[in-house]
Amino acid sequence: MVLTSSQRERWAPWGLLLIIFLLWQAVCSAFSVSEYIFPSPVRIAQQLLEFHAEILKHAWRTFWVTMVGFGIAIVVGVLLGFLVGSSRLAYSAIYPLMTAFNALPKAAFIPILVVWFGIGVGPAVLTAFLISFFPIMVNIATGLATLEPELEDVLRVLGARRWDVLVKVGLPRSMPYFYGSLKVAITLAFVGTTVSEMTASNEGIGYLLISAGSSMQMGLAFGGLMVVGAMAMAMYELFSVIEKRTTAWAHRSSQNH
Repeated sequence: MVLTSSQRERWAPWGLLLIIFLLWQAVCSAFSVSEYIFPSPVRIAQQLLEFHAEILKHAWRTFWVTMVGFGIAIVVGVLLGFLVGSSRLAYSAIYPLMTAFNALPKAAFIPILVVWFGIGVGPAVLTAFLISFFPIMVNIATGLATLEPELEDVLRVLGARRWDVLVKVGLPRSMPYFYGSLKVAITLAFVGTTVSEMTASNEGIGYLLISAGSSMQMGLAFGGLMVVGAMAMAMYELFSVIEKRTTAWAHRSSQNH
């Protein structure tokens, strides 16, 4: 059976993942690596099955907390991006400050957030928000700020106001940038939530990682990491599908050879 180009592209990540797991298992078996140091994929699968109920409980907590923080990041990122991209003055004033803020390690905010909101959901939601809103803001601002001057001049001649140009042309033009930022930001949001849960929570995958590490259940710890990666990958793929359905005009149609 000969696979088409699109089918090969679709199955390529899964094939590569299978090869990585097979090599991983082979190395662990050939060198008798201790599961307390580097567990094999088989051992990780065993512990995922053994503790599946506990993992699901913590994974659900991490997922919905991340989605709340990510939702706030979308709202704030779009609003700030629209403001920064639609005004040269706002761009000059806000963009450098946001860049400096983004350079700060978000993990350093967690102790402050714990003091303000206590241990639990609050620090995790805000950490997910703080770490993920910047890519959204930057991409929306870039899409608006790079609107072709010639196109804007033509629209102005035709009677369009600045607001009409931004809303009816600038925002649609920014949609590919927006979806690109969502795919980056959602992975960062899961990182923020997990890091916060490791230090300021008694639930979630981050808490599970600390508990598993302290009890030398390294297979469970690696399993927790894989669960976070799977959730992030699922959301990434969801945004990819939505992007292709809503911004097909911005992508070249694939051709089978």
